[in-house]
Amino acid sequence: MVAVSDSAVHAISGAAGGCIAMAVTYPLVNLSTRSQVEAKTKRESTRSAVLKVIQRDGVAGLYDGLSSSLVGIAVTNGIYYLCFEEARNLVLKSRKSSRATLSMLESIFVSAAAGCATSVLSNPIWVVNTRQTVRTTVASDTSSGASAKKVVEKRRTIWQTILDILRSDGPGAFFHGLGPALILVSNPILQFTLFEQLKNLILRRRALRLTKGSAGAPPLTDLDFFLLGAVTKLFATSVTYPYLTVKARMQAGNAVGKSYTSSFDGLRKIVAAEGPQGLYKGIGPKLTQSVATAALLFLAKEKIYLATRKALIKTAAKAVA
Repeated sequence: MVAVSDSAVHAISGAAGGCIAMAVTYPLVNLSTRSQVEAKTKRESTRSAVLKVIQRDGVAGLYDGLSSSLVGIAVTNGIYYLCFEEARNLVLKSRKSSRATLSMLESIFVSAAAGCATSVLSNPIWVVNTRQTVRTTVASDTSSGASAKKVVEKRRTIWQTILDILRSDGPGAFFHGLGPALILVSNPILQFTLFEQLKNLILRRRALRLTKGSAGAPPLTDLDFFLLGAVTKLFATSVTYPYLTVKARMQAGNAVGKSYTSSFDGLRKIVAAEGPQGLYKGIGPKLTQSVATAALLFLAKEKIYLATRKALIKTAAKAVA
C-alpha cells in the first residue's frame, strides 16, 4: 500500500492555498511594500497610491514582483506547514496523554521552530521579490542643463534581479533583513497559536451542545476557517508591523535600508526621522491584504488538503486492488 504522508499533504495544500491567496491580493502587497521603503513621503490614501502607480507604471506596475512572490509564498508555506506538522507530530508522540490538541506553550514552540526554519530558507526569495516590487524611478541625464526627468527603470525578471543583486551587493545581500525576519517569526507564532486555541475553543463549545449519543463535535465549516484566518492574521500583523517596515527597507537595498545596522537600529532611525507613524507606513493596504490573504489561505488550504488527501487514498486503494 502507498504510504500517505499527512505532513506532505499539509505542505502541498498550504503552498497551493498561499499561491491562490497571494495572486488575488497581490496589488495590496505591492502598494504596502512601496510605502514601507519610501522614506519621508506624504501619507496618501490607498486609492491615491493605486492611481499613482498606474499613472507611472501602468496597471502592470501593480503586479511588479508577482512571479517571485508566488515562488516565495509557495516555498514559504510549503516549508512552514511541513515543519509545523512534523514538529506537531513529534510533540504529540512524546507526551504521555492521548490528547490530540496542542497546549498554548506547545503551539508557541511548534510555530517558533517552523517559523525560524522558514525564515532562513526563504529570505533570499523575498529579497528578490522586494527588489522587483520597489523598482523606483531614476533621474535621466541632466548634463544639458534641462530639468531632471523621471523615467521608469526596465522591469527585470527573477534571474536578472538575482544577477543585479550579486553584481551590486554580493551574495550576502540575499540575507539582508534576516534579523527582522527572524523577529517576525512572532507573527505566525501569534497567528497559529491564537488560531489553534480559538479552533479548540469552538470545537469544545460545540461538543458541549451535543447529546450524549453523538460521536463528537461537528467539524469546522468553510466560514469558520475563513473567519479564524482573518481574525488571527489581523491581530498578528497589527502587533508586528513595525518590523515589516524595517525588513522591507533592508531588503530593498536602498540608501535608507543600508544604513540600518540591526532591527532595533532601524526602528530607532525611522522614529527619529519620520516619527512613530513612520513605522506604520502602508499599514492600511497591508492589513487589508494580510487579513484577506490569511482568510483565503486557511479556506483554500483546507479544501485543497481534503481533496488531495481523498485523491491519494483513492490512488492507494486502487494500487492495492
